[in-house]
Amino acid sequence: MKITLPRIPFTSLPTPLEPLIRLSKALGGPRLFVKRDDLTGLAGGGNKTRKLEYLVADAQHKMADSLITVGAVQSNHCRQTAAAAARVGLRCILVLRGHPPDEPAGNLLLDHLLGAEIRWSGDRTREEVMDEAVAGERAAGRNPYPIPLGGSNPLGAAAYAGAINELLGQTTEHFDRIIFASSSGGTHAGLAAGAALTGFEGQVLGISIDEEMASLQRLVAGIATGICRLLGEPVTIQPDDIFANADYLGAGYAIMGAPEREAIDLFARYEGMMVDPVYTGRAAAGMIDLIRRGVIGKDETVLFWHTGGIPALWAYMNQLV
Repeated sequence: MKITLPRIPFTSLPTPLEPLIRLSKALGGPRLFVKRDDLTGLAGGGNKTRKLEYLVADAQHKMADSLITVGAVQSNHCRQTAAAAARVGLRCILVLRGHPPDEPAGNLLLDHLLGAEIRWSGDRTREEVMDEAVAGERAAGRNPYPIPLGGSNPLGAAAYAGAINELLGQTTEHFDRIIFASSSGGTHAGLAAGAALTGFEGQVLGISIDEEMASLQRLVAGIATGICRLLGEPVTIQPDDIFANADYLGAGYAIMGAPEREAIDLFARYEGMMVDPVYTGRAAAGMIDLIRRGVIGKDETVLFWHTGGIPALWAYMNQLV
C-alpha cells in the first residue's frame, strides 16, 4: 500500500519504536513496545500532526487563508492545528468547549503562544459556533478551511493507514495487538484501514476515551471505509470489524481517576516516559488492566501506540502531586 496524497512534511518520521522492558517486567509480561507519536514534533508532538500534513496540504491547494477547528479546553488537536497554521502562515481560529478557565494552563497556554484566536462555545455546541465562525469568515471575504473534531475525516485519518506501513517497515516483530486511545475515531480508523490493506494480522484495539462501544465502532468503520475509497481500494469495513473496548470511560471525558493516575506513575517511574491524564493515560490504564486480568496473555507481544498529549499534564498539576 502506497499513499500518494499531497502532504506537507511537518512530522519527524519514522517515529521511534522502543521496547518497554522495565514496565513489561513490572507487569509480569507480555512483551511491551511503544510507538512514539508523542515525538512527531510541531509544538509538543502528538498523533494529530500526521493528519495535519494532509489536511493543511488540502487547505493550501484550496487557497485557504485560515484553519478553523473545534476541541476541548485541553485539546491536543487544537494545539497542533494552531502550530501547523503558524508554520505555513495561516490564521487559526479555535472553537473550544464551554467557558474560559481562570488560568490558560497546558495546551490552552500553547494555543495562545501560537497565535490562535480562541472562541468559546459557552452553553452552545462547538459545532454551532464553528459554523458561525466559518460563515463569518466567508462573509468577510476570506477563505477558511474547516477541520472536523480531531482532524478525523478520511483525508486526515489516511495518515494512520500510512503509519501502519511505517511500522511494518521498521521492525520484524510480530505484534499480537496494537493498543491506543480512541476518541474522535480518526487514528483508530486509519490504523484499521491500514491493517486491512496491508494484511496486518494483529488486533488493532482502540481503548475508548469517551464513546460507548457501538457508537465508536460505527464512527470508526465509516471513516475507515472512506479512507479505503480515498486510496482507490474497494474495501468496506463494517462496525463488527472494528476492535474497541469501552470499559474504561471512568467518570467521563477529561476526568482523571485512580487508573489514569497509576498509569502515569508506572510509565514515568519504570520507563521515564510521560502519558497524559485524558488520552494516553486512560488507554494505558486499560491496557494495564487487560494484562492484569489475563485478557492479554503473558506470552503476547503488544505495541502501545503513544498518541501524545503531554502538555495537558500541566493543567492537572494539583491532582498529580
